Amino acid sequence: MAAFLLPALLWVSILAGAPGAVLAQKQDKQPSTFSSVIGSALLCRSQLGNAYFHDYFKTFFGPAYKHEGGAYWFRTGEATLWGVPVSEVLVGDDSSERMFVAAVAEVPPDQLEQAIATATGVRHLAADASNYPLRVSNPGSTIAYYNTKSKIYCAKFKPLAPGRNP
Repeated sequence: MAAFLLPALLWVSILAGAPGAVLAQKQDKQPSTFSSVIGSALLCRSQLGNAYFHDYFKTFFGPAYKHEGGAYWFRTGEATLWGVPVSEVLVGDDSSERMFVAAVAEVPPDQLEQAIATATGVRHLAADASNYPLRVSNPGSTIAYYNTKSKIYCAKFKPLAPGRNP
């Protein structure tokens, strides 16, 4: 009976945020929810919340390895989205008027766009005819050049505080 109670009490302690609770350890592989949770957010198909995504990334990938450009950066190890390797994920730090989540894909934008279209049906169209155009989807997801890689992100304005008029 004691063998059963110790794990149960440990989980209650972790979920309740009790002092001394064991912190989540960085995983060697992506969490099972990564594609649905992060993929949906990057495609602007879900709610954004900087605190939520910061906690999610910290839980599964450990502490941010840098805080730069208004974002916390996390290394993902061997994560993939839409069949494409993703080396880093980012989340806004609340210094901006927008909330955002982003990911660095290890392929050029045209390959990332094709992988997303094949996996989800969501198309990202070139915003202009330049050599390095942003690619934007109808829901607002954006794919940008990031050296020889891609950065995909979803950014939304923060909601007004309760009781505050526009």
